[in-house]
Parts: sequence; structure tokens; C-alpha cells
Amino acid sequence: MAKASGRHPFLYYLAGLIWIVALVLLDQKIKELVVAQLKGASAVSLVPGVLSLQYVENRGMAFGLLQDARIFFIVSTILVAALLLLAYHAIPENKRFRALSVGIVLILAGAIGNFIDRVRLGYVVDYFRLDFISFPVFNLADCYITWTAVIMAILLVFFYKNEDIQQIHL
Repeated sequence: MAKASGRHPFLYYLAGLIWIVALVLLDQKIKELVVAQLKGASAVSLVPGVLSLQYVENRGMAFGLLQDARIFFIVSTILVAALLLLAYHAIPENKRFRALSVGIVLILAGAIGNFIDRVRLGYVVDYFRLDFISFPVFNLADCYITWTAVIMAILLVFFYKNEDIQQIHL
């Protein structure tokens, strides 16, 4: 791993770990509150006509795909997490690549948050419902993954150059 910033590499890994743990704990705490307050209850409007909270047990993935494929999700999450950890290690430790490092941390936190639900409960607790369109109910971990993947794709297409990508040694 390139050490361009002068920081000790241990701090790079420690910072990533601390953020992952904090983000996973936030995701799990919100899910705990949702279960306690919304399970068996009607949806609660946060922004009328825009956003509501509604308890949903998601046994598949977005748009109802792969229902009850729990083992598939567990195995694939482990594999993806391993690849993300390798990518985190391979990204040069300097300011130019910080967005990629942060992105990997966010995606890992989201994957781990939903992984915990699947292992512990057999399903993922979802709760954000967009009222203005027909869209699957989702959770904070899903936001970590989806928003970050979109931003990282934009960065990879429009910000990073070929010579930047060549500095990443997988």
C-alpha cells in the first residue's frame, strides 16, 4: 500500500474499522427502534406525501428479487466483504483517493448491517418508504450501499484518470 500521506498505515486501518463499527451500530440501533416502535403498527408519516416509516421484513433483495435466498445472501456478502477489504488495502493512502476509501467503508458498513439482520433474524428490517413513487421499502444500510455506489461510479467515470487507477494495486 502506498503511504503518500505520511500517516502510519495502522491509523488508516483503525480509522476504517472505527467508522465501520460506528455506522453498523447506528444502523442496528435504528432497526432496533423501528422493531420496538413500528412492528405491528401503521406507517408513520415523516414528510407527508414524501417519506414514511413502515416496518417491513425483507427476505429478499430490492424489488422482491431472490426471496428466501438467505444462504446465497450470507455467502455473497462474505465474498463481497473480502473483496472490499482487499480494495481498501490496495487504495493508496492519500487525499486524492480518500473518497474511494470512505466509499468502501460505507459499503462495508451497509453490507455488514444487513448481514447481521440476515444471520440473526433470517430477514432484513426495512423501514423507509417513499410515498410519492412505487419503490421498495429500504433501510439506512441500503442507503450506505446505494448512494455510495452511485457516487463512486461517478467518481470513477468523471474524476479518476487511467493513471490514478493504475496506482491501485489489487
